[in-house]
Amino acid sequence: MEQDVTIKITDREGVMHEVIAPTDMAMNLMEVVRSYELAPEGTIGVCGGMAMCASCQCYVKSNHELPEITDDEDAMLAEAFDVQDNSRLGCQIQITPKLEGLEIELAPES
Repeated sequence: MEQDVTIKITDREGVMHEVIAPTDMAMNLMEVVRSYELAPEGTIGVCGGMAMCASCQCYVKSNHELPEITDDEDAMLAEAFDVQDNSRLGCQIQITPKLEGLEIELAPES
């Protein structure tokens, strides 16, 4: 059964966008940001979603329970700029029904 979720994404200019993301297409948060063109081409998902560049770093603003950070994601965030306690890599967060109402902010471009 198809289910879409609503996600609030604040872009790097400080503008909040409320977007609809499908849960049945195996997309991740970085791909949603790219599909809505909320960051300039070539500035997000540079590595293609392999947790190797941190260009999709975002700050989780809501209290959603997210998948645990993997070793690869943790290592990449350790080398990234502007990291906060609520930083995650968008490419590592799969779009699921549990993300309904998620609020994130894109980290500044490094």
